[in-house]
Amino acid sequence: MFKPMRKLTPINNFLIDLPSPSNISTWWNFGSILGMCLMIQIITGVILAMHYSPNITSAFNSIIHITRNVNYGWMMRNIHANGASMFFVMIYLHTGRGLYYGSYKLKKTWISGTMILLVLMATAFLGYVLPWGQMSFWGATVITNLISAIPYVGDMIVKWMWGGFAVDNPTLNRFFTFHFILPFVLATMVITHLIFLHETGSSNPLGASNNIDKIPFHPYFTTKDLMGFMIVIMMFTLIINLNPFMMTDPENFTPANPMVTPIHIQPEWYFLFAYAILRSIPSKLGGVLALMMSILILLTLPFSMKNKFQTNKMYPMNKMIFWTTINLFILLTWIGMRPVEEPYILTGQILTVCYFLVFFILPISSKTWDKLN
Repeated sequence: MFKPMRKLTPINNFLIDLPSPSNISTWWNFGSILGMCLMIQIITGVILAMHYSPNITSAFNSIIHITRNVNYGWMMRNIHANGASMFFVMIYLHTGRGLYYGSYKLKKTWISGTMILLVLMATAFLGYVLPWGQMSFWGATVITNLISAIPYVGDMIVKWMWGGFAVDNPTLNRFFTFHFILPFVLATMVITHLIFLHETGSSNPLGASNNIDKIPFHPYFTTKDLMGFMIVIMMFTLIINLNPFMMTDPENFTPANPMVTPIHIQPEWYFLFAYAILRSIPSKLGGVLALMMSILILLTLPFSMKNKFQTNKMYPMNKMIFWTTINLFILLTWIGMRPVEEPYILTGQILTVCYFLVFFILPISSKTWDKLN
């Protein structure tokens, strides 16, 4: 028999005596792993900022200086660069688990989580520009230029963001400033996310009532989370020591040159699905709207999904749609890496339509199943 839980105080309630469903699986580990990823990025980022020079004449050389001359600078740089990829792997798995097990039913938690994803994407984009390699420079030029699609004020906003008439020194300074500040904003948003989660308690694989069979968070889930940390850190250590540049574009090892455009400009792998959606729309403004909606459409789920059961495990059609969505995400990522030519253009357009269609079919599928049963 479990001991009765102590009377909850604010400190105990947060992590020690927090009542948690006894049946939550390994898929619930990714939330705590994401917290670890954020801490790793903040600590290594602060250390790198001590040696980085946010100036177009010395930014690229300062990265070389960090890697070659600073004690363990190579390690800090590799951890920070690959940590971004690890962060996105974990957040996509965390979001996928939320979609499968119906975590969007916890409205405040889901909406705050989606906002965290958007801020994380902005932070990662700003960070990718800082090494001032070829792909960094041209990626910044292409992505910031998209804002010019906003009617009337777009061009003015772009020039204000650049601090001139092209991506230059003021742009790099601003990007560095915001890249430094946003992780601390993220940390505040994460605390808000946790507060909303603790209001309702975690969901569980059965999708049953949140008040059934609860156990204290410590020691049952703290030990489980520590195990998750150890496994992820071991895998991460292997990557940063054996193949640290696996995710880095070769173009980014060349200093930025505004006079030479790379043959194929593409963002980091974790943005490729959204980039493929952007490219699939012939209109510039339409592409920007589709790009934003590829993430913002997640906000519709708490309001459109009125299903009787919380988890999609109870809906055979929804399970099939979920795995279709995962495949669409992978295929869109692959299309984002391909050059802008046939048959990739048409394939990207078909995949884009299917991606958005999924979010309209899911609520209909749930309602139909509920009526049949």
